[in-house]
Amino acid sequence: MLKQLALTTAASVMAITAAVAQDDSLTIVSWGGAYSESQLKAYDEPFTEKTGTKIFHEDKSNQALAGIRSQVEAGNVTWDVVDMLQADAQRACDEGLLVEIDFDNWLAKAPDGTPASEDFIENTTGDCFVPQILYATMFAYNTKAFPDGGPKTIADVWDLEKFPGTRSLEKIPQKNLEWALIADGVPHDEVYTVLATQEGQDRAFAKLDEIKDHVIWWDAGAQPPQLLADGEVTIASAYNGRIFNAQVNENQPFEIMWDAQMFEVDGWVVPVETGKLDLIKDYLNFATDTQRLADQAKYIAYAPARKSSVPLVGTHEATGVDMKPHMPTSPGNFDTAIRFDVEFWADYGDAIEERFNAWLSS
Repeated sequence: MLKQLALTTAASVMAITAAVAQDDSLTIVSWGGAYSESQLKAYDEPFTEKTGTKIFHEDKSNQALAGIRSQVEAGNVTWDVVDMLQADAQRACDEGLLVEIDFDNWLAKAPDGTPASEDFIENTTGDCFVPQILYATMFAYNTKAFPDGGPKTIADVWDLEKFPGTRSLEKIPQKNLEWALIADGVPHDEVYTVLATQEGQDRAFAKLDEIKDHVIWWDAGAQPPQLLADGEVTIASAYNGRIFNAQVNENQPFEIMWDAQMFEVDGWVVPVETGKLDLIKDYLNFATDTQRLADQAKYIAYAPARKSSVPLVGTHEATGVDMKPHMPTSPGNFDTAIRFDVEFWADYGDAIEERFNAWLSS
């Protein structure tokens, strides 16, 4: 009896100890690789040093929406802060799976006193979503192919006479149809209005017809830099981070053309019923302040989502390269940027994708 009581007491002590330890830790879900490493260096290690909070990582953001759903439905939420794309975050928020963010009470002001709600780049915040980085899909070219100067505008990508050679485009309608309309003269701020019409879609496909025979299609982010490096194409759409790596780490003679870059947003959400909301608030206050978002750009070529962070972007930690010219949000790069409209593609995507696939095979 005494032995059983001792074992029970010991088990209870262990459970309490584990609970206390858990209360002093956070489980953060992200994408892995160089991206998670940039978060570790810029946010997590400094936060642990400041507060003593242990941070555990799970590289499961590619299944974040499904994971949050299943945890909330089971009443067993083990993820505290989750890195998600803006579109998925909005869906999760609409389903009641996420905590609503009180930006001005939870998050730090900008150094000049601007409230957090006014410091994030326009149209990037959500009721349950704290923006962290912006990344861009844009065009890049091999400078060896154009010794007299490469393309400067989307229209130049379609100019096969002035800028000869094969192009590479992602094998999806998204972004390609927007760029086709811009190449055909549609103002940037009218692209989605035009694309929502049958006439606009016909116009976009007709414009793509002009270069269809000069395109190699890609479906993995590593392909465009390789195609450019091998000389198989002269111009390619690509993710800005991939081109940066090729430029800096592989010394490739690539140049980014920022005209009409299509930018998307990635950031933080908090599942309901985590049980650690006060600690989470502390973490988000720290990890999304002006300096920390600028610090992340030391490790990866994605832009901070705060306007006040952009001027603080410095040099690449490993190489000393000035990161400002590589930020999608830097002056000059962001002048003609277009926010990728996830709501448009949620509404029209199925029908347009079906037409696009038929167009490819015709």
